[in-house]
Amino acid sequence: MKRKIYTELLEWKNSDARKPLIISGARQVGKTWIMNEFGKREYSNVIYANFDNDNRLRNLFEQDYDINRILLTLQALIGVKAEPGKTLIILDEIQEVPKGLGSLKYFCENAPEYHVMVAGSLLGIALHPGTSFPVGKVDMIDIHPMDFEEFLWASGNELLVDVLKSRDFSVINSISSKYIELLRLYYFVGGMPEAVDSFFRLRDLKKVRKIQNNILSAYKDDISKHAPKHEVQRINMVMDSIPSQLAKENKKFIFGAIKKGARANDFEIAIQWLIDCGIVHKVSRVSDVKLPLKFYEDLNAFKLFFVDCGLLGALSQAPADQIIVGNNIFSEYKGMFTEQFVHQQLVSRNDLFIYYWSSEKREFELDFVVQKESRLIPVEVKAEGNVHARSLRNFMQKHQELKAVRVSMLDYIDQEWMENWPLFAVGEM
Repeated sequence: MKRKIYTELLEWKNSDARKPLIISGARQVGKTWIMNEFGKREYSNVIYANFDNDNRLRNLFEQDYDINRILLTLQALIGVKAEPGKTLIILDEIQEVPKGLGSLKYFCENAPEYHVMVAGSLLGIALHPGTSFPVGKVDMIDIHPMDFEEFLWASGNELLVDVLKSRDFSVINSISSKYIELLRLYYFVGGMPEAVDSFFRLRDLKKVRKIQNNILSAYKDDISKHAPKHEVQRINMVMDSIPSQLAKENKKFIFGAIKKGARANDFEIAIQWLIDCGIVHKVSRVSDVKLPLKFYEDLNAFKLFFVDCGLLGALSQAPADQIIVGNNIFSEYKGMFTEQFVHQQLVSRNDLFIYYWSSEKREFELDFVVQKESRLIPVEVKAEGNVHARSLRNFMQKHQELKAVRVSMLDYIDQEWMENWPLFAVGEM
């Protein structure tokens, strides 16, 4: 399985300013796999310590943060001696031990010659409020579900990715039906590595959906295990409401859709918990489209997107035939899966600030407004070939200094004020 994050890990390994690396992301997005795969390929040996399933490791940091003692203990327990530059030390599920994150400061300051890689959720900070995060002493990389190009790699269609990257649209347009066929599969399978691997090995849709449901169950188990008891029900209610929220024409999150009479302060903690876990992503409204977008953020209006389109389908109980066969997935569900798909591809880049815009009276709305460094990009998402976009035209008449992007089922076209990109090519947008 090929992941884009591998290139970032190589840069980390070869950096003169390397610090212990935290790979953060939702459960089941491939953190453990990529660490072990990278260790096997790039190092002579690997020390793999999982704090969730090895009770002998639970007290590793309780005595002190003496790095020599810690490495000797790991050697005794795992049977591998750490050698600077030759051994990758992997500390997995580090949020399970209260002082685990604190140890990274001492690896950074007292033993920078060792290569240390850590997986866990930033939720671990909230779980252990008595410990401090090693600010400035670690490097960080976020990992997301596999994007559509990684899905194409997994399908054995690496050439299709090369063609997309060439941006030769005379070729891309001629084979668009192949991309669309695989896009339908991606909507159903999604980008969770276990689901992707199972599908391309077995081609069994029922097994894919079972894997997805198991992941959703694991998320809910984590909620029950780690969340404050009085918040568990509210967190589950927010999570279960995501499909109905995204299926609305106006996808702004409505608290009353969770429970009649619900108010923002009833569910603010629940939403933040899901964001910290990486299960949902929050996209806030901006009142104006100027640099920096953060200045114009409306904290009272936002959309919530799920971590993965395949998991969203499982949570929605959407039948496979509705997604894979025909054009139902593009014409039904009020664009829910399409907007989820586009957001999932954008957020996987890790270098974009993503918002949406609507006019004060909410009669006009742009699905996304993206800031990349000093560039602002209005983005309109259309699930079908019908691309009438009153909101986009109205917006662009007042912002002629910008160039818009429309994502739809049409072929690529540059209309000077706006570029249309086919849905399957959004990763190259």
